Amino acid sequence: MAEQVSPTRSTLLAKRDQRRLAIQGADLLKNKRDALIAEFFALVQSSLKAREALGNAAKDAYFSLLIAKAFDTPEAVESLSSTPIEVGIQVESLYGVKVPKINAPQSNGSLSFSPIAVGAKTLEAATAFRAMADAIMAVANTENRLRRIGEEIKKTNRRVNALEQISIPEINEQIKFVSDTLDQRALEEVTTLKRIKAKIEMRDAEESGVISAALEKGAGL
Repeated sequence: MAEQVSPTRSTLLAKRDQRRLAIQGADLLKNKRDALIAEFFALVQSSLKAREALGNAAKDAYFSLLIAKAFDTPEAVESLSSTPIEVGIQVESLYGVKVPKINAPQSNGSLSFSPIAVGAKTLEAATAFRAMADAIMAVANTENRLRRIGEEIKKTNRRVNALEQISIPEINEQIKFVSDTLDQRALEEVTTLKRIKAKIEMRDAEESGVISAALEKGAGL
């Protein structure tokens, strides 16, 4: 607070530098927030498309499963249900935000294994379910990015508000306190100097009058 700072010239200079840095920091944070907001809305569109693609992939996968069950034996269909998908996690940095991303080899319409004694319809179903898995990972990646960016936007906005509504106004109050105190001191010093000057002039005048009177008295003699 203003009353807690030392009202000196060095304090005034330091507080002005602090205010300048706080304003620059707020501007940088606002630029970051604006960039994150733009990225967020771009990702919203990607998320909607990913969800739509997932819906279509799910329809195709479950329809293919029904057809496979009609053309092949339950054992043959179930033999492909536990096929694992190897995935990896990669951490990306987006405007300083750490965002994990799921990575998996793209199927591109083909399977990563060569099944034996399985009908064509069952293979089509397996391929369709792999495509659905790719769509699920795409949705997870986009929505995870959305969540992380949304959290960072809120955090950045809180920091901007803290600077603009608390820190900078407080620094301005401190600068005003120090500046007013220094101005008051300067005014008091000027007033004191004027009084001293007036006393000196008065004393000089009195001494000059005494000397003049003495000279006049001596001349009369």
